[in-house]
Amino acid sequence: MAVFQDIISGLVGALTSINQSVMAISFGFAMFPSMLAYLVGILGCIIFQSPLPISFQAETLVMAGTMGRDRRERLSIVLFAGLAMVVIGALGALDLILGVAGEALTCAMKAGVGFSLCRIAVEMAKENKLTGGLSLVSCVVVYLLTGNVGYASLVAFFLCIVAGKVFKLQSESTVEIDDRFKLQRPTVNFQVIRGVLAVMCVTIGGNIGAASVTAGISGLACNPNQVSIYSGLADAMSSMFGGAPISVVISPTAAAPHPIPSAVILMLAMAVLLGSKQLPKVIKLLPPASVSGVLMVIGLFLTLPDNLAVAYSGASPAMALACSSTFMVTIVGDPFIGLVAGMVMRALAGTLGLG
Repeated sequence: MAVFQDIISGLVGALTSINQSVMAISFGFAMFPSMLAYLVGILGCIIFQSPLPISFQAETLVMAGTMGRDRRERLSIVLFAGLAMVVIGALGALDLILGVAGEALTCAMKAGVGFSLCRIAVEMAKENKLTGGLSLVSCVVVYLLTGNVGYASLVAFFLCIVAGKVFKLQSESTVEIDDRFKLQRPTVNFQVIRGVLAVMCVTIGGNIGAASVTAGISGLACNPNQVSIYSGLADAMSSMFGGAPISVVISPTAAAPHPIPSAVILMLAMAVLLGSKQLPKVIKLLPPASVSGVLMVIGLFLTLPDNLAVAYSGASPAMALACSSTFMVTIVGDPFIGLVAGMVMRALAGTLGLG
């Protein structure tokens, strides 16, 4: 039964990633060479025994896609940002950030990530009320009945696929024409440098947030420095041949009985799908907003409550103010900036004598 749940969680995580791939395609990233990133991710999880998978992620895709003015600039941004994250991870810089922040602010940051997941789920459901509402309701109800996010997600996806067939709803996308391995020539200019810095900030925040949340859900150690190494290498390998950025994700695999094998199953399923060039066919099966329920369950039930409780437990007025700052800035910005805001507010509150 445990192995079955591992497989289900991995496949559900892959279905979530497939939805995000539509965005990657829209920015001109090729899908076939993106397979390399998943293969690097598999090796990273096995070598470092990390429960944190990497896959298509909206925040990084949007940042790289909008900061780059054309395909060459976008690929250059992903390549250089990936290499920079490898260096940062190898130097252990993310551990320093977490150590300075402390447990209370780190938990407030994780709660902010959870709230953001809930907000994204609601926004997706609003855009596609039928499948979004069906996904939200069915996933939450099944989770409350079973306590298993994998089963809840599977039921929600199945119902959304049926609804999509009945009402003729399909995801719309166009596949990258030059979808093959082709060595790219990077470029360096002011816009690319701006994009690299922006993607690095989002990636640092995402690595810290996803690592912390996944560790809390899975109960396994999750080192954000190690994650930065293999996710950075994955981005560099993918973009070098025209592929998309692949970032850390908070997925149902974290709640599986065996999170590491489940994470590998997620990435292996995506690698096979991309390598066989069957992704466009699968995309058409998934109606819009079918992943909203998964995001809501992870954010509302697995992330928010416990982290808020730890963040504010026994907190002094100064620490409560700092945690609130981290929580709010994480929601409107990103986890890294949220931690920095909380640390600044903690120092200012202490100076002002708030206790």
